[in-house]
Amino acid sequence: MAHWALEDIPWDRFDRSKLDPEIVKVVKAACMVEYHSGDYGAYLRSVFGDDPEFASAATAWAEEEVQHGKALRRYAELADPSFDFDEAFARFVAGHKIDVNASESTRGSRCGELVARCVVEVGTSAYYSALRDSSNEPVFREICRRIAADEFRHYKLFYSHMKRYQAIERVGVLTRLKVAAGRLFESADDELAYAYHCGSGETRPYDRRREAYSYAARTLPLYRYEHVELGFGMTLKAVGIKPQSWFGRILTRLAWAVFRRYALGLQRKSAHA
Repeated sequence: MAHWALEDIPWDRFDRSKLDPEIVKVVKAACMVEYHSGDYGAYLRSVFGDDPEFASAATAWAEEEVQHGKALRRYAELADPSFDFDEAFARFVAGHKIDVNASESTRGSRCGELVARCVVEVGTSAYYSALRDSSNEPVFREICRRIAADEFRHYKLFYSHMKRYQAIERVGVLTRLKVAAGRLFESADDELAYAYHCGSGETRPYDRRREAYSYAARTLPLYRYEHVELGFGMTLKAVGIKPQSWFGRILTRLAWAVFRRYALGLQRKSAHA
């Protein structure tokens, strides 16, 4: 059961004067990705078909993720009454299908699948925290606060099951690191880029590179060090590296330097586009 309902959001406090049109574009993409989690839940239940404990957890997780999509959809429609979610979502799902009948994880093992889920959940927690801290619009800040807290809790859920499967499958640190790195690089994959394209209402043909660049240029510069520190640190924990160790701290600082340089580069290019 979800920890909060749409009615808990103070919709009457919406302040259009504090609306950022660029953030609204991001919200349109995010609501579709979150709403699509029902299919991700089906995929996880299929991969873990003989594990009723995890299958039940995956069902509850998917329901909460879909609720995130509903909240973001309502906000997007409030901010832009012309936004046609049903049409945009139909386009998105048609172009980004999930194998809901998969018998094996695409990550090579169940432990690997759960490492990837840990990366996604803590990454989205950091993402919504960054969006919250970059906005002055009160309703959007409240939505992001609630979603970020949910995503961090979801990380803990997947982490606990990951530890269980790691003990069974004996997946080592290097293998888990490879899975985590692969999932981090997928942050620029078709899912977000295509959702961004569908939400924009553009009629021109989809160009993955153009849309991924445009999306990243609007979101990555919003991150502060504490957002990256949280996301990368908890990713290291899932891999098997203590984030507070000297090695973990060095890796986190290095990750921030690389991330910041990339984000600033995108910001400069976007300003001259």
